[in-house]
Amino acid sequence: MNHLQTTLWGVLPYLALAVLVTGTAWRHHYDRFGFTTRSSQLHESRLLRVGGPLFHYGILFVAAGHAIGLLVPESLTERVRVHEWLYHANALLVGGTAGLATLAGLAILLFRRLRVPAVRAATSRSDRAVYPILICVVLAGLTATATTLRPHPYDYRLGVSVWFRSLFTLDPDVPAMAHAPLTYQVHALLGMALFALWPFSRLVHAFTVPLGYLVRPYVVYRSRGARHVPAAHGHDPRPPRRQTGQKPLVRR
Repeated sequence: MNHLQTTLWGVLPYLALAVLVTGTAWRHHYDRFGFTTRSSQLHESRLLRVGGPLFHYGILFVAAGHAIGLLVPESLTERVRVHEWLYHANALLVGGTAGLATLAGLAILLFRRLRVPAVRAATSRSDRAVYPILICVVLAGLTATATTLRPHPYDYRLGVSVWFRSLFTLDPDVPAMAHAPLTYQVHALLGMALFALWPFSRLVHAFTVPLGYLVRPYVVYRSRGARHVPAAHGHDPRPPRRQTGQKPLVRR
């Protein structure tokens, strides 16, 4: 085990986590109202209506799959009698589908950002740095998933997962990650770079999504061409107009 491996798999993860936490705290303190996606729906909604759900729901399933695959040890699934072939088949089917949905949604959103002039003009420097990394992260993840189709695939649950769980004990198992295939190593490095840039991009809005967003009621508004309909019995619900020269009432 050399110094480079120790730096990559024993030091760099904690540095990325420190930047993520301190950067988010700094952004919340100095740019609290900037925790937003800077929505551009008013400029274009047709492509956003397709690419947005594909990307967001896809990335949620990808995150859930990573949490299960990295945090749940192989001994636990064997204890509950989940066969290894069934686990990997489910990970390949669900993870691969979620990854493809994420990639398709991301491609649509990027095409929209390049095609619509107003959306393209609103692209910040952080977006230009984050989007390429995000694309590479998804592609590396799909490539790693495709390697499980080989006759004797690499079992990441005995390598990458062991290294990831060891980070929580502050005793990183560097050899477990150092002996992983290059695809998994690149995927992990790109993931750490993405998390380090996370607080300084529009991705930070993921920390502020309210739980009631998905069940919020529709916004009711009056159409511009709607006519006023007086209430029953001749009562007009509109407030009376103030006569000329009449002083407004001031609450004391």
